[in-house]
Amino acid sequence: MCRWLAYSGSPIRLEELLVKRDRSLIDQSLHSRQGATTTNGDGFGVGWYEDGEPPRVYRSTHPAWNDRNLRELAAGISSPLFFAHIRASTGSAIQETNVHPFRYGRWLWMHNGLIREYPRVRRELQLRVAAELYTSIEGTTDSETMFYLALTFGLEEDPVGALEQTIGFIEETGRKHDVELPIQMTVATTNGESIWAFRYSSEHDSRSLYFSTRMDSLKALYPELVEFAQLSDETRVVVSEPLGDLPGAWNQVPESHVAIVQPGEDTLKPFSPR
Repeated sequence: MCRWLAYSGSPIRLEELLVKRDRSLIDQSLHSRQGATTTNGDGFGVGWYEDGEPPRVYRSTHPAWNDRNLRELAAGISSPLFFAHIRASTGSAIQETNVHPFRYGRWLWMHNGLIREYPRVRRELQLRVAAELYTSIEGTTDSETMFYLALTFGLEEDPVGALEQTIGFIEETGRKHDVELPIQMTVATTNGESIWAFRYSSEHDSRSLYFSTRMDSLKALYPELVEFAQLSDETRVVVSEPLGDLPGAWNQVPESHVAIVQPGEDTLKPFSPR
């Protein structure tokens, strides 16, 4: 399975989280501690926002630990909101169009997990994608199909409601095809202003997902850490697994919940498909 992170807050260079942490995302591509697979070498992607522009995306089929261009890019780009994803394929081809994050307009999307028995349900799922969106699907992954289903169900207006309908439809379709546990997921999506991060699975035993402690609380705990002092109180990171072992820095997203990172107060609330 995959590993990912989502960052929102004071502009920082991408390398601060992708390269320089004790357990950076590049380190996790080789040595994941909480993933279903230890090595995640089937591609790497980043998506970032700057100056009010639509998101930029860099995606490669190279393993993250062996991509020199990624390190150059991460050292040179600063962003107040970015996604990064390391891929471990669950069966679809290793090609650039299958590497996360996926982009549509101002929206980014990334996923860890799978739609079980996807080849059996793919046709029925994709037939539900709106005709005006279907031609934008470039790859062959279950994750991209989920994204376009979510867009079909109204992601741009109501992300939580759209995911409730999307996952409900995937579960209903899977069970029609005798798939007992159709979905396993952590998902992150953003419009460049807020981030929605979901943790859910049909068996209610989902892949790991964490969010960082409020920055003002971390500054109070660690007043000597200069890197915290330079960050705004609204700075937040959501990760598949922690980027280090700093006590008090990481909190697990509860099972079947959605975390919303937004201007002002962030929220955490139950998530249930319908």
